[in-house]
Amino acid sequence: MASDAGRNSGPDTVPSDPDVELIVRLAAGDPSAARTLMERRLPRILGLARRMLNDPVEAEDVAQETFLRVWKAADRWRPGEAKVETWMSRIAINLCYDRLRKRRETLMETLPERPSTDAPADAMIGAGETAQVVLAALNTLPDRQRLAMELCHYQEMGNIEAAEVMDISVEALESLLSRARRKLRETLARQADELMSGFAALSGEG
Repeated sequence: MASDAGRNSGPDTVPSDPDVELIVRLAAGDPSAARTLMERRLPRILGLARRMLNDPVEAEDVAQETFLRVWKAADRWRPGEAKVETWMSRIAINLCYDRLRKRRETLMETLPERPSTDAPADAMIGAGETAQVVLAALNTLPDRQRLAMELCHYQEMGNIEAAEVMDISVEALESLLSRARRKLRETLARQADELMSGFAALSGEG
């Protein structure tokens, strides 16, 4: 009972966190709290995982595992350290990192084939669509830079909240964002030059 009392003091510690009561009820075995928490937080967790992994099936697995871990750890959660949503995001991010790490280990087991430089011109033009180009450029960023961009630009978190999710200082987050934007500009500029060269070659052939 003492532990319940300790948890119930949470709302006074983090009055802006709407999920504290749900975690307390979840720890007490209330199934309706689990449903409400999932309805409230699943879209962001799923969106975060999809953008980190670029695989909807794996993203769904990560989202499911995130909620399972939250349910199992609800009775050990303590308010005051971070918002519930921040805590859940950290769990999802760590699960995504695990999967990305496994992907890299698998890729290292075999030598990747060198991509062909003789791709058809129409395929090259199709790849020039803005959304696809930007996504491809984002995927070239180091994990932490890409995550900072994901949280601030796609999840629309403020710098303070994003820094809490990544468990770093605001200054460190801003440094990651600055380096990520600089790298994106360089990558997109290089891709634009390559695309223009492709168009020039195509025009010359005509």
